[in-house]
Amino acid sequence: MKCNIKRIGILTGGGDCPGLNAVIRAIVKTAAGYKISVAGVIDGFGGLIHNRIKELTEKDVIGILPRGGTILGTTNRDDPFHYPVIKDGKKIYEDVSYKVKENLVKNKIQALIVIGGDGSLKIAKEFYEQGVPIIGVPKTIDNDLSATDQTFGFDTALTTATEALDKLHTTAESHHRVMILEVMGRYAGWIALQSGLAGGADVILIPEIPFQIDKVIEKVNERREQGKKFSIIVVAEGAKPLGGQMVVQKHIEDSPDPIRLGGIGNIVGIEVEKGTNMETRVTVLGHLQRGGSPTAFDRILATRYGNKAVHLVANGRFGEMVCLRTPEIKSVSLADAVGELRQVPPNGDMVLTAEQIGISLGR
Repeated sequence: MKCNIKRIGILTGGGDCPGLNAVIRAIVKTAAGYKISVAGVIDGFGGLIHNRIKELTEKDVIGILPRGGTILGTTNRDDPFHYPVIKDGKKIYEDVSYKVKENLVKNKIQALIVIGGDGSLKIAKEFYEQGVPIIGVPKTIDNDLSATDQTFGFDTALTTATEALDKLHTTAESHHRVMILEVMGRYAGWIALQSGLAGGADVILIPEIPFQIDKVIEKVNERREQGKKFSIIVVAEGAKPLGGQMVVQKHIEDSPDPIRLGGIGNIVGIEVEKGTNMETRVTVLGHLQRGGSPTAFDRILATRYGNKAVHLVANGRFGEMVCLRTPEIKSVSLADAVGELRQVPPNGDMVLTAEQIGISLGR
């Protein structure tokens, strides 16, 4: 296998997720077949701004396939086009993208593979439009990128949430309680919906379907009248009441997506306890969903993505993102990849299936 590219760079950006190391490993091993050397960028785009680069060889990726996280480090800040600097004691934002380009040249990196979610890929798209040869690899546990059937990391997060529901079931039944599990997902309800289906939830609340708290309380009371002395509720962090707003936990000033959601589980818990007189407990699964060893599905998908990314580089097909078009790995333009959020269709097959087996979505 021959190509004109002799050296590529890899960076992982945005939140960490299981499967990142599997992509890195696949890129390094596939690149070796093309006689391409690989430079690993430390801590996302910040590493390119500050010239933190290390060599990656096949020896460096031994044993990393089952490891969670990323051996390169990552960050969901450090946008080179909007980078915070302190001048005269005040924080201002500057475009330091020129430093990224300088360091790519300095390290003889002829093409860059960016592994990230919506925010990282938008930055990648901007660099591509300025002439940097870039390939994107979709990564997010939220599964909210519209150009691919599935992102790696989602299956592992889904499995973690489902296992949590299995555990909550036993304690809910023992104590005759309502158990609420708040899961991640940002503005998409994929983790909540699918874990709720897999974990036997009684109520699933997702951002795409604003809920009526009376309907949730009605479902719990109905179960109790049927002799079912406990209920399980899954709440996506982006869920909101009809006519209300999402609960914002905090703002991160220097992040491409500054809003951090969280807290809706506790609000629902208070209302459910008040409306049912049943003891209610809330579990916020949080970053447990990002951690741990990737599932077999995510290891395979991540490996296929990494392999395809190098083939795109070798064939000079820049400005594209690899994607899953079941059962094949294809590619789409970065412009199409970041153009639209992939959300749960409110009247799609999965939602209707949930409702038809008796799960309430609060509507």
